Amino acid sequence: MGQVTATAEKTFGSEPGKVFEALSDYRGTRSKVLTEHFSEYEVREGGQGEGTVVHWRLQATSKRVRDCLMSVTVPRERTLVETDANSSMVTTWTVSPSGAGSRVQVTTTWKGAGGIGGFFEKTFAPKGLQRIYDAQLAKLETELAA
Repeated sequence: MGQVTATAEKTFGSEPGKVFEALSDYRGTRSKVLTEHFSEYEVREGGQGEGTVVHWRLQATSKRVRDCLMSVTVPRERTLVETDANSSMVTTWTVSPSGAGSRVQVTTTWKGAGGIGGFFEKTFAPKGLQRIYDAQLAKLETELAA
């Protein structure tokens, strides 16, 4: 088993604090920026940043569905870490200054399968997840402009 990593990033015209606040809002903004790949979204505890527990089902492909129960921590300023209780998946959202605006980078890592299945997972899964994150970041841009 090797580690699999998927990354996406986008630059926004909004200042970092505003972007981080929106990303931390699991009861509001985050539910609005989900794509059709997500279902059964439910905030189970908290709802704003640190201490939030949120559930969703992520269907990355027609055959690949993950039942995710994410616990949110904020280990440093403008960084959200979502750790899945049901797998080795960890997603980190980092907001940093970029010119007059900000840049958001989202990185997900998990322990991939071994053998030939692991080869295909490591080859194709990151691009698929990157497309999902690109769509979420585009929807976040729309929400920030509203």
